[in-house]
Amino acid sequence: MGSTSESALKHKLVTTFLTLLADQTPLPSALCFYTDGVKLACEGSPVLAQLQKLESFGVRLVLCQTCLKYFNLEDQVKVGIVGGMGDIITCMTQSDQVITL
Repeated sequence: MGSTSESALKHKLVTTFLTLLADQTPLPSALCFYTDGVKLACEGSPVLAQLQKLESFGVRLVLCQTCLKYFNLEDQVKVGIVGGMGDIITCMTQSDQVITL
């Protein structure tokens, strides 16, 4: 989705994206979160409801353990599974298409 320091714009874009994504067919098999992206699955995230909905539809949400540790967020995860870079690579290599936002 590009890069900006405008937090409000980032939150608006990701909220809209995840809301619309949940209405698509087929759904992605997985969403992988790393670097700042892990914050989206943690306490206080503005998109927890959207991520919980996607997870309830069977979308795997994989969070980078190294990134969670780096940001000291390990105990604030609210949705998804904590995995390593190997899990993220597996998601990518088993997918027919990979989209990076």
